Amino acid sequence: MTDLSQASISRLGPFALLASLLLTSPTQAGDVVGTVTAPDGSPVAGVPVEIGDLFVGTATGPDGSFTIPDVPAGEYRVDIAPRFLQMLGRTSRLVSVPEEGRVDLAVRLEANAAARAAAADYSPPAEPHLAQKASFLASIATASADAPNVIVILFDDLGYGDLSSYGNRLLDTPNIDRWGARGMRLDAFYASSPVCTPSRAGLLTGRYPSRSLSANHVFFPDGHPVTTVRHAMGLANALPRDEILLPEMLRAAGYATGIFGKWHLGDAEGHQPQDFGFDRWFGVLHSNDMQPLHMFSDGRIETSAEDVAQETLTQRFTDEALRFISDNRNRPFFAYIPYTAPHLPHVPTDDRRGTSDGGIYGDVIEDLDHHVGRIAAALQEMGLAENTLVIITSDNGGDWGGSAGALRGRKGDTWEGGQRVPFFAIWPGHIAPGSTSDAMAMNIDILPTLAELAGVDLPGDRVIDGQGLGPLLWGDGSSQHEYLYYLTYASGEFHAVRDAEFKYRPVLAQQSFFAPTGDLEFYMASNALYDMGRDNEAHDVTARHPERAATLAAQLAAWREAHEANPRGWMD
Repeated sequence: MTDLSQASISRLGPFALLASLLLTSPTQAGDVVGTVTAPDGSPVAGVPVEIGDLFVGTATGPDGSFTIPDVPAGEYRVDIAPRFLQMLGRTSRLVSVPEEGRVDLAVRLEANAAARAAAADYSPPAEPHLAQKASFLASIATASADAPNVIVILFDDLGYGDLSSYGNRLLDTPNIDRWGARGMRLDAFYASSPVCTPSRAGLLTGRYPSRSLSANHVFFPDGHPVTTVRHAMGLANALPRDEILLPEMLRAAGYATGIFGKWHLGDAEGHQPQDFGFDRWFGVLHSNDMQPLHMFSDGRIETSAEDVAQETLTQRFTDEALRFISDNRNRPFFAYIPYTAPHLPHVPTDDRRGTSDGGIYGDVIEDLDHHVGRIAAALQEMGLAENTLVIITSDNGGDWGGSAGALRGRKGDTWEGGQRVPFFAIWPGHIAPGSTSDAMAMNIDILPTLAELAGVDLPGDRVIDGQGLGPLLWGDGSSQHEYLYYLTYASGEFHAVRDAEFKYRPVLAQQSFFAPTGDLEFYMASNALYDMGRDNEAHDVTARHPERAATLAAQLAAWREAHEANPRGWMD
């Protein structure tokens, strides 16, 4: 054993204890061994067990057991901190570790009574604009006879670099590429959030998702532990009914409306697709990694979760969408096709498994491409292609299986790879084929664009953050946004802002149920300005353009202040 004097230890300051322990002979050490069980005595896996003073720890195995080996002899506090999903209370134990041998712990956790009580006290948010919504929808006139049909194809977690037309050299997407080449490709198009629920809310409301109380991560099935956590934190788990959605506006204008795929804006009664303007509904309520994954048809379970085959989802959504299009070919229709793929789990069809150079993920992408090709062919066969505006995009950046191309970051990030997504708009005779643009736009722009085409004025009782895409797609090519804002995936905060040339991204430790004290930014992170035309957020150019950094910082601060003063964006 190394002999340290009291004076020498004191000179080491706050690291004295650790230093002395590390210099102790490893033979004078024991193991901390134990089990962690739930209130009913069943083992709990994945629970972090830590000795904070020594910066060591582990997690319980499937049988609830754990071992922290070679702990220097001494007195310690062992912290047992279940993860938030486990809804169990935290606890600690004081142990005396012997110089040799082991100390045994048997920890039975209690239920997290505080969180459950807070969740039980949860009340859904007020819906003060229901009357204004009803009045607005009742005022909408029938669209003109030449109003176009609309199809919006939305992929789930498709990355910016996942299509061959966007530079992927492993994945082959000829049908999407060919169809996209008949219209315009936008290279600076953004989802309104880096995760799916808020992004879908932004697309269908035309508003930043924080206004619809949907910006904090994603909604979960009723009864799921995360739903309990959300309610304990006072967070909504369904879209407020006083939000006005695109299908409600188009249905009021005489369109047939249908959704074929993933909803993910709430499963509570009164908050499902047909409560928000869809005449026809075929699909699932949540992501394909959530259970129960029932397949619904017009509000009734068409296929129960245990019988749903993941590899058939893309085909089934496409089949039903094509049936809807055929049934409504003689009237204006809005077909919203939010596929569940390529979100995890990746389950290719048997005939495609192993056929893509991009592996299983490539198999899934190429199956999507095949079915998108079916939709394009069907429009031609039905004689509908000339009078149908088709939009193809993604709900957020690619997950770990996908590609962000040359962009920094991916799903969940406020880096470009988290929110910049592929986008095509095709409308023969109106949008120039083979055209591209790097003018910035966002999925909140889809609602005002389609409202204008249907002759529907925007509601006057609320802020619509989106701007019409008409000038960009079939006008002078200009963006109608001076600024776009980036929202964090969990805390729902406005993190960054960009204009036509630069992006300003300050340091932000976002707080959430994943990180109650805030996620730390990377080592030595600093507020940064990025050149959007010549860089992939690698180089901070604040020193070169201090005035642009100051302007964008002031703009972001003003936006945050205005949003805090009127979070839902009411105008009366």
